[in-house]
Amino acid sequence: MNSIRDLHSDTVLRFGPYAFHLNQRLVLEGDQPLRLGGRALDILQVLVEHAGSVVGKEELIAQVWPRSVVEEINLRVHIAALRRAFRDGQNGHCYIVNIPQRGYSFVAPVQQASEFTPISLENLHKPQHNLPARLTPVTGRDALVGSLVRQLPMRRFMTLVGPCGIGKTTVALRVGELLLQHYRDGVWRVDLAMIDDPAQLVDHLTRTLDLNIGTTLEALGQWHALLILDNCEHLLERCRTLIEALLTSAPRLSILVTSREPLLATGETRLPLPPLVVPPLSAIRSIDEFMGYSAVQLFVSRAQARQQGFALREQDLKAVREICRRLDGLPLAIELAAAQIDALALVGLQAQLDNCFQLLTQGRRTAVPRHQTLKAALDWSYERLSPVEQTVLQRLAVFKSAFTLDAAMGVVSCATLLPASLTGVMDSLVLKSLLSLEQGNGVSRFRFLNTTRSYALEKLEHSGALRTVEMRYAGYITHTQRPSDRHVVL
Repeated sequence: MNSIRDLHSDTVLRFGPYAFHLNQRLVLEGDQPLRLGGRALDILQVLVEHAGSVVGKEELIAQVWPRSVVEEINLRVHIAALRRAFRDGQNGHCYIVNIPQRGYSFVAPVQQASEFTPISLENLHKPQHNLPARLTPVTGRDALVGSLVRQLPMRRFMTLVGPCGIGKTTVALRVGELLLQHYRDGVWRVDLAMIDDPAQLVDHLTRTLDLNIGTTLEALGQWHALLILDNCEHLLERCRTLIEALLTSAPRLSILVTSREPLLATGETRLPLPPLVVPPLSAIRSIDEFMGYSAVQLFVSRAQARQQGFALREQDLKAVREICRRLDGLPLAIELAAAQIDALALVGLQAQLDNCFQLLTQGRRTAVPRHQTLKAALDWSYERLSPVEQTVLQRLAVFKSAFTLDAAMGVVSCATLLPASLTGVMDSLVLKSLLSLEQGNGVSRFRFLNTTRSYALEKLEHSGALRTVEMRYAGYITHTQRPSDRHVVL
């Protein structure tokens, strides 16, 4: 058939019971619209344009994402979404086939009509979701998103866990977008950051889903839907009780939770969200290789949005790597840093890293208050710690790198904070994503994110105890650790 580029904008492409209206970027089955995302429609258009031929995976990616570096998993996720939407392979119908080692082919006959009666979008059913419009692409999360899209319908209850600024909400919303066509009753985000009282949880859920007050569990009993319960960390116990009840009373309901700590609920599958990937020193010799790392991709895309004409040069690679490394690969921190490219340039941004706490106070005016700055996000976590947890977090900030539990006891313990109780407090800080726990060579070590450590150090300084704890730290290094072990805590 002719290239889609040569077709009129009012062309309709028909295959099986489906009609693809190019002008309105709309696929209908009879008079019912299919819920397809923009990328899925782009892929469908390329495949239909080459109906009967094999389109290589690299060619598909190049045409659909011409200015982005994406992983093949992203393509597979959208192909799977198209197949689900067309019920591909059911009842003997087959539209998209995978040709091993080559690519994909649209194998159904396609008919072209040059004229049609315009369709009134007002007569179509509205999408069954409340997901916000996404203004920027999701960077570096293709593999994780693809895994969630595959697992969530089967596992039913999964929790994305990670520190503030890691992008839990972004990933959850992207998963919701890709699963829209899978759930008959839609995908619904319930933002729990908007409430503080656990007693308001059910009413807030009821209002978000537009249900009758007092009938939430009964009304959801027959729903085939995905609920995204976003920002659950301050309502853990109440969320745990509600979710366990929902999973029992609504057998076709799936629930995706985002939280800075797991709910520890029955049936929960926990999925830690890692930082974006920062390039190693060996990657700074080539711009093309450098751009293959997700932390760099995010920094460059946000810098280009802020400063027209921004382009990565070879002499910039070391500075950009250092910025991404010192900001721990945290998407929020990288975005906030890139937003200052106009005012500071790369040299100024790199200089600010010695006091990266200043970067934590830069804001995004369009975000909710707790996400406008990284400091606000850290405040949210810190204010919910017990006094002893706050004290331990502050004192541990004197460690400049990974440290063992014994080292922590030697520096932090005191008459009011005995070593026996310190273990439980540190485990709690790990659960709350304020510390990470690493295993290597049979030794467990704790580590701060640089941004979290800067925050905790400032709290320690404001408490008036910074000098005292630093002296204890220096004394521990000098008198307790063997020379061969000093790299653990330095």
